[in-house]
Amino acid sequence: MPNASEQKILHRLKSQGPQTASDAGGHLGITTAGAQQNLARLAAAGLIEAEDRKHGRGRPRRYWQLTDSGHARFPDRHADLTLELLKSTSAVFGEEGLERLISHREKASLATYRAALKPCRGLKAKVKALAELRQGEGYMAEWSETRRGEYLLVENHCPICAAATLCQGFCRSELEIFRDVLGPGAAVERTDHILAGARRCAYRITRA
Repeated sequence: MPNASEQKILHRLKSQGPQTASDAGGHLGITTAGAQQNLARLAAAGLIEAEDRKHGRGRPRRYWQLTDSGHARFPDRHADLTLELLKSTSAVFGEEGLERLISHREKASLATYRAALKPCRGLKAKVKALAELRQGEGYMAEWSETRRGEYLLVENHCPICAAATLCQGFCRSELEIFRDVLGPGAAVERTDHILAGARRCAYRITRA
């Protein structure tokens, strides 16, 4: 079982991507050598792995990232049961039934999101509120203003990844939900996608 420092490193790798021992040490407030000891224990447990990257003419830097076992330590909302239910829905009701299920979920989510964003004035406030909603749903969401009138919504974890892998209609649906609740004054583009091999899902949001 990872100790407190190692848990923080795992969370850091999940939310920020690959890190060097120096990065991890700076985040924890300990020396690089101390961070290396934590990283070595996590690697021995099969939770992280190293990758050496070249930077110019100097020596390669060693970056650490989560393995599949490391990713599996984060919640997936009972993925096995979800997959079985989706497969059963498809088998009994066909693809049309599966699409109706996705549509029903989309309508329910839209109602919740619209109510939460209704008091918001301006795109910035809406993006902030949307990120807070997604964070509460387990997506490890965060947002930032990349430049005036342009925002980045990042989801470092997908608690429904197993379901979305089986039926990518869930991902299509979520993109449409974002576009709807942010309104006609916003343009939403998915720039990173976990199902396409990215570490995270990310959305660029600009004024339309």
